[in-house]
Amino acid sequence: MDCDDCLDKLYTFLDKELAPTERTAVAQHLSDCGDCEDNFGFEERFLEVLRDCGTADIAPRELRERVAERLRRTPPPPTL
Repeated sequence: MDCDDCLDKLYTFLDKELAPTERTAVAQHLSDCGDCEDNFGFEERFLEVLRDCGTADIAPRELRERVAERLRRTPPPPTL
């Protein structure tokens, strides 16, 4: 497995959606390749933070206000 293959499979690896043989190949490449291991560490932390941020049932007030303002400024699509 080369770096391109590893990076192509990184998210499915992180989501534990790879077949066992592919999972083993990616894990082996990550242990052998410092660059890919760094990418893996970053993406793993990114997904953890993303999951932590998505735990609220209601979007923050500032986000709701920005979305509402954008909806007010954007004209509706033409009807057919």
